[in-house]
Amino acid sequence: MTPAATTPTGGNHADSIEQFLATATEAARAAARIHRDAAREGGHRRTGAKTMHNDFVTDVDMAAQDAALAVIRARHPHHAIMAEEEGGEHAGAPDAGYIWLVDPLDGTTNYMHRHPYHAASVAVWDSRGPLAAAVDALALGKVWTAARGRGASENGQPVAVSRTADLRAFLLGTGFPFKAHDVMEPYLRQLERALRRTSGVRRTGAAAIDLAYVANGILDGFWEARLAPWDFGAGVLLVTEAGGAVERVEGGAIGPAAGSVIAANSAAALERLREMLGA
Repeated sequence: MTPAATTPTGGNHADSIEQFLATATEAARAAARIHRDAAREGGHRRTGAKTMHNDFVTDVDMAAQDAALAVIRARHPHHAIMAEEEGGEHAGAPDAGYIWLVDPLDGTTNYMHRHPYHAASVAVWDSRGPLAAAVDALALGKVWTAARGRGASENGQPVAVSRTADLRAFLLGTGFPFKAHDVMEPYLRQLERALRRTSGVRRTGAAAIDLAYVANGILDGFWEARLAPWDFGAGVLLVTEAGGAVERVEGGAIGPAAGSVIAANSAAALERLREMLGA
C-alpha cells in the first residue's frame, strides 16, 4: 500500500536529538535481533505475498516490527508512526510534530534466502526533514547512524561520501522496480545508460544499505524509480550528514511520501547523474 503524503509540523522539541538518535538506534537493534534469532532457529515462515509473487512478508517482518515499535511507543507515545507492515501512519496525533518511518526488515527476499544484505531501518522526521536515523545490518556487523547536524557514523566511527568527481568512474547502486511495472521501461533505459557510462552498477536488494554505502563512500551514487518512505527514511539522513545530496529523480526535495530517489556524493554530481540517466 502506498501511504499518503504526511508532513509533520510543529513539534515541542521536548526530546533532544540525542534521545531521538538513541531511540532510533535501539529500535533498529531490537528489530535486527529478531532477524538474527529467527535465523539461528532455522529461518522463517512465509506469511504470504503482499502485492505479487515476489513481494513477501514473513513472520520475521511482523515480529521485528513489533519489537521496533515497542521501543518507539515506550519513549515517544504521542508521535506518529509509519511502518511498512501496517501500510501507513497508525499511531500518534496528526499534530504530534514527529513521524517515525520504520522498515523492520529491508531486504525480506534476501533474508528468506539467507543473503546477508538485509537490515532494519528506523528514522524520525520533523517538518524540516529527517532528524535522527539508524540502519542496523546485524548480519553484516554494521550499524549506521546519523543525526541532523551531527554527521553520520558506521559502528561509531564517522563516515564521509566519496570524492569521485568523474561519472565515468562512479560505482552506482540501484534497485529494480519489481513492484512498479509502470516505470520499468524508462528505468531500463536509465540502467542501460548507467551501465555504458559509469564504472558499474550494483544492486543489493535493500535500499537502506545502498544509501548507507553512498554515505560511507563504497558507492558514489544511487537511484531508484520508486521507494516507500520507510525504505529511504533513514538513508536520506545518512547520505546528507556524510556530505552527499539526495533528491527525487525528477527533481525536488524528498518528503515522507513514496517516490523516486537519487543520491550522489555531491549536489553537482547528482545533477550530472540525473542528466546522464536522462531523467
